[in-house]
Amino acid sequence: MPRDKILDVVILTLFPGMFSGILGESIIKRAVNAGKVRIKVVDLRDFTKDRHKTADDRPYGGGPGMVLKPEPIFEAVKKFKKKNSVVLLTSASGKKYTQKDCGKLSSRRHIIIICGHYEGVDERVAEKLADYEFSVGDYVLTNGEIPAMIIVDSVVRLLPGVLGDPDSNKFESFTGGILEHPHYTRPAVYKNLSVPDVLLSGNHKEIEKWRKSEALAKTRKNRKDLFGKTGKKSFKGR
Repeated sequence: MPRDKILDVVILTLFPGMFSGILGESIIKRAVNAGKVRIKVVDLRDFTKDRHKTADDRPYGGGPGMVLKPEPIFEAVKKFKKKNSVVLLTSASGKKYTQKDCGKLSSRRHIIIICGHYEGVDERVAEKLADYEFSVGDYVLTNGEIPAMIIVDSVVRLLPGVLGDPDSNKFESFTGGILEHPHYTRPAVYKNLSVPDVLLSGNHKEIEKWRKSEALAKTRKNRKDLFGKTGKKSFKGR
């Protein structure tokens, strides 16, 4: 994304108040203030037609819970969608969201996020409106607002100029297919636990070698699925 371009994000939700905290703090707040991103939180109930502002209903065929109705979502997307928009739906049954997806979305100009909720969203929304249906993990959350926050945060921090150090996101977990190496800071000794000597040596070549080795070891320990894809050959050559 060119540096003079602004990312616009529209979030369609039943609970707009949930976003006040994350949008008003830390990296996202600074990105908004710097003009890197504009974020609009939209209450789906504003697009309902009845006096009770009904946005959900019982599922056809029976079963527990409530399902988000298609009408308010279709109407909201119709109002905010542009030619260059990409529409996302947060859903426990969606594709697992990855760092690669973050990178692709950070190059877009206009993103609409539909927050799933309750037992789900009317399937016609996924079929006709959503370009991507994303899950943030193999577990179920109460609502889709939290995954929407995760997506916004992960994308905004990749925008040019948002992070203070331009190299900050080049050496993070998942960027190179493995987890990031361990980090230490002062004091050098705390509760009889010492920082590895190599990090205090000033030998940058050895430090880099240590970081790569430790990153591979951590990946093998914590994420064998990732290690199996990228780390086996490298680990054997340690």
